[in-house]
Amino acid sequence: MGKSNVVVVGGYNQDLTWYTSAFPRPGETVMGRFVTGPGGKGSNQAFAAARAGARTAFVGAVGDDHFGDPLPALYEKEGIDHHLVVKPNHPTGNAGIWVDENGRNDIIVDLGANNALLAEDVPEELVASARVVVCQHETNLAANQRAFEIAKRNGVKTVLNPAPTRDDFDESILSLVDIIMPNETEFASLVARMGFYDAGEFSEQMMVGLGDEDLHDLCRQFSVPVVIVTLGKHGCFVSTETEYRKLPTIDVEHVVDTCGAGDAFVGGFSAGLVRFGGDVFKSAVFGNITAGLSVTRPGTAPSMPQLAEIEPYLKSQGLD
Repeated sequence: MGKSNVVVVGGYNQDLTWYTSAFPRPGETVMGRFVTGPGGKGSNQAFAAARAGARTAFVGAVGDDHFGDPLPALYEKEGIDHHLVVKPNHPTGNAGIWVDENGRNDIIVDLGANNALLAEDVPEELVASARVVVCQHETNLAANQRAFEIAKRNGVKTVLNPAPTRDDFDESILSLVDIIMPNETEFASLVARMGFYDAGEFSEQMMVGLGDEDLHDLCRQFSVPVVIVTLGKHGCFVSTETEYRKLPTIDVEHVVDTCGAGDAFVGGFSAGLVRFGGDVFKSAVFGNITAGLSVTRPGTAPSMPQLAEIEPYLKSQGLD
């Protein structure tokens, strides 16, 4: 397999998903439909980037168990160059997911082997030869630090998706980040944690009420060249050092499952960076299309759209 343009360092989780008409109340049992399949933020993002046309590699850790055993064949089928480290004393990461009839979801994750991925497990040559390196928070954060240090030494673009929010996040890593991509909840948490809001406490509800200029001003306090806040059905907000734009998502007829939509955006955006020569606004449009298509089908990794599905939407926006 040739050199990978997008390298994702992150977590794999086996998704155990129950679809039900309404979430159970405490002590209540409800009927549902069960499916299982590949997931995990890092792995999902690798799926999305690869299907969106980027030569992609995934670096992660799995357990020596029945969830981890099939993964090499799975990544090979998707055309993803995989670098999986087996951690025998840890289970493969897993996630219990509830999805209601409106596509809303609740998730419990056990990071398992993901949290045992070590800094030395990150292949230096693979990262150094990439064009984009992507990390999240579903793995040992020391591995993120190592990946970004290698990337910065070699002029590789770094993308951090700070999800899920973690108390042990060391904000000093932001000095190595070119593009940070939180959702509304994660953005509000980071703003509050880092004391960026002069008026005192800051919440997601307060963020929603901000005007675009005020939101841009908050984004600039991160001292990261590009801040992209994903806004669910409202698309995303892109803030660079010189300008800002709110970009809408695509219209879809029916939302089936929003699980993995954020990962679809990150993967699609990363593929867009390669396709559009680093243009973050065009790449964000690409990410919005990828995420919008992903919510029309169930699952996380399996819901990621193929490039052939994305391209008609790109053409409609003059980006073919």
